Amino acid sequence: MNFKSKIILLLLVLNCSFANAQFVKEHGQLSVKGTQLVDKNGEAIVLRGLSFGWHNWWGKFYNKEVVKTLHNDWNANVLRVAMGVDADQNCFIQSPEDSKAKIEAVIKEAIKQDIYVIIDFHSHNIHLKEAKIFFDEMSKKYGKYPHIIYEVFNEPNDESWAEVKVYSEEVIKVIRANDPKNIILVGSPHWDQDIHLPAKDPILGFDNLMYTMHFYAGTHGKWLRDRTDEAIKSGLPIFVSESAGMEASGDGPLDYKSWQEYIDWMEERKISWITWSVSSKVETCSFLKPYANSNGNWKDTDIQESGLKTREYLRKYNAKQ
Repeated sequence: MNFKSKIILLLLVLNCSFANAQFVKEHGQLSVKGTQLVDKNGEAIVLRGLSFGWHNWWGKFYNKEVVKTLHNDWNANVLRVAMGVDADQNCFIQSPEDSKAKIEAVIKEAIKQDIYVIIDFHSHNIHLKEAKIFFDEMSKKYGKYPHIIYEVFNEPNDESWAEVKVYSEEVIKVIRANDPKNIILVGSPHWDQDIHLPAKDPILGFDNLMYTMHFYAGTHGKWLRDRTDEAIKSGLPIFVSESAGMEASGDGPLDYKSWQEYIDWMEERKISWITWSVSSKVETCSFLKPYANSNGNWKDTDIQESGLKTREYLRKYNAKQ
């Protein structure tokens, strides 16, 4: 890279960082208008950012320096904390205090950096009792901040929509008792691909709900976009809270063509999107190489292919906001 190219790249990064410097101050309290996420002025807004990996496996990245890097260098305007609920010995069910300490380090720094943050109850199974206790505490602590978004169920697997709906309604009641305004994200069966089910039978009686759709571009083709389009036409607000460019396994080659098709589709519809994940496992969906340090400020040589492409996307599309 020659000197002129380096200067252009530096100016681009600085411009991106400045654009997001006071992002929540500028856009404020989010709400849902029809099927669109809007800001405090009622203007359509698109959040674009990153999900941390499961906190119980990748907790070393749950710190303020990584938050600063993802905001100021990668240009994310939203981050997602993935609190592992029931996987491995360090999960929330077995170690609730340690789990909350890890995700709250990110939540607090995201608020300080003035970007939005999704509190994700990251499980494939229903844990109603634990979810109600957890979201009661989180909404009491953080409900006063417009930065907060709640994701009550990451990816239902074998549960029916009827089961997910009842669970979600119970958790939403707990959140709304403490926080009447902030956005709540609701999952759907089959790893958030059966979005047509809540479209036919949505949750009623609550404001500012959105429904999550997840895609992995190497596996999920146009059929999922078409299904989601139909859900939107029926009046269902959509938020892509997890996505990536490889196969649904999280591995295999990046499908750049299919990934770009999804990005174009989301941008055209002003759908917010999150990419998976801030972790250093030897697999395609991990942004970082195994030797990457845990405190951010990574060099290009520390970042895997999917991380480099995700950073490129965020710098490009968030610069337009």
